[in-house]
Amino acid sequence: MKSITDVFKIGLGPSSSHTMGPEKAAQIFLEENPDIDAVKIILFGSLAKTGKGHHTDIAVLNPFGNIDTELVFDTETEDLPHENTLDFYGYKNGEQVVYMRAMSIGGGDISILGRPDKEKLDIYPENSFTEIAQFCKHHNMRISNYVFMYEPQIRDYLYEVWFAMKDCIEKGLSATGTLDGGLGVERKAQYLYNQRHIDESEVTRENRTVCAYAFAVGEQNASGGTVVTAPTCGASSVLPSVLKYMQEKKRFSDEKIIDALAVAGIIGNIVKTNASVSGAECGCQAEIGTACSMTAAALAELFEMGIDQIEYAAEVAMEHHLGLTCDPINGLVQIPCIERGAVAAMRAINALNLANFLSTTRKISFDLVVETMYETGKDLKHTYRETSEGGLAKLYQ
Repeated sequence: MKSITDVFKIGLGPSSSHTMGPEKAAQIFLEENPDIDAVKIILFGSLAKTGKGHHTDIAVLNPFGNIDTELVFDTETEDLPHENTLDFYGYKNGEQVVYMRAMSIGGGDISILGRPDKEKLDIYPENSFTEIAQFCKHHNMRISNYVFMYEPQIRDYLYEVWFAMKDCIEKGLSATGTLDGGLGVERKAQYLYNQRHIDESEVTRENRTVCAYAFAVGEQNASGGTVVTAPTCGASSVLPSVLKYMQEKKRFSDEKIIDALAVAGIIGNIVKTNASVSGAECGCQAEIGTACSMTAAALAELFEMGIDQIEYAAEVAMEHHLGLTCDPINGLVQIPCIERGAVAAMRAINALNLANFLSTTRKISFDLVVETMYETGKDLKHTYRETSEGGLAKLYQ
């Protein structure tokens, strides 16, 4: 498996697969072909169908500056190597001189057709939770220690990730008004936060606080603010909202949070390696489901649970997102995306509570549920995979 920096990327929302990935592909194309004087870009699949709502047009054109550009949204072509495919044609003096096809495969990562992935080397020899658990049990170590053994320098980066997550929450809580895009979605994070003490019930306070933090990140992401992919921009609200709440409630140190982030990163890495975190490829179960699994596992690490309990928490979190569609209204990462992050954050806490008592009775492994998620995602009708052609996106008026 690759470095967990592959899971946590700091960048601008609203969509890692529709903004970060295409912009990265455009930058590579321009760097390799600095002498072109014109470029034509064709967006296919989900990029074409939801690109304007996701700001793909802005992201993919940004690197080319004053170069003459043409952008085409091809919503008809179906025979594609990936649901997020884009083509680049470079011209010099009116003649085509270069061509490149790229795929935005989720979480801000890209693949270029015909090229091996030379940029990123494998860091971890183990590729599944089962293999990692066996290694850790054999060497009597926690999963967080496993991460730091293979990536000893990752702590500094995870601190950067954590501070970026908290900064995003603070900015989201301080913002008010209506999100751009035409849906008239009002920012609700500050309102939820201010309501958290109205009911004296601890359960209600927890719900409102966690949801306020999740809304803060989701709204920042929807507005194009800086977020951390976990594992994607669209699912970026789940992990930070729960970790911040638990740090405040239980007084966990930043160092303990970093340990939890390391475990969350491994869970996200397992999904990226063996399945997908792309909503366009496997529906929202791949994004929010993975985020919920990462968060549940991180919580289990925070509370110093055993490896089997960590696995159970992650498995439960994913299992109960199976089949979740990706149907953003008008291609905007607003409805149902913002609320969905808050619901998943609370579900991660529920998964932790179940893992605390029931891990010895589990029947399903995390690896099996990841395999199931991938197969389920591939079976989903394309209208429910980030095309805005089905579900809420189709029926909303």
